Amino acid sequence: MSEFSIEVLTLPVADVDRAVRFYRSLGFVLDVDYAPNDGFRVVQLTPPGSAASIQLGVGLTGAAPGSARDHYLVVADIEAAHGELAGRDVPVSALRHKKSADWQGDYAPGADPDRRDYASFFGFADPDGNTWIVQERGYTAR
Repeated sequence: MSEFSIEVLTLPVADVDRAVRFYRSLGFVLDVDYAPNDGFRVVQLTPPGSAASIQLGVGLTGAAPGSARDHYLVVADIEAAHGELAGRDVPVSALRHKKSADWQGDYAPGADPDRRDYASFFGFADPDGNTWIVQERGYTAR
């Protein structure tokens, strides 16, 4: 079977420069900012440590600004990531975790006490309202 990899997610935004400033403030690396004319601009940014990137710009999508929902970012330490984004004045939701192993949506406050993979989460939105879920995987006690 062929291998498929996700390389880029397109985010619909109203103000490209504002979105670039926001994502760069999160530590995303600016890979490309290409605008050959007034009707087309593509900006690609990559989260630290990620093989996949996001793109935003002009003439890329007909989706309404802010309509991208619940793309996942994965981190090894949910508490550290939560504190880092909150410290950068990003309005983050409270930490929550799956209470049981059956994954049926029963959440409790805080990080998972056992730090199980895929069990702890928080969310945030960019200035346009595109939403992100941050999830923990690979935590090892320090």
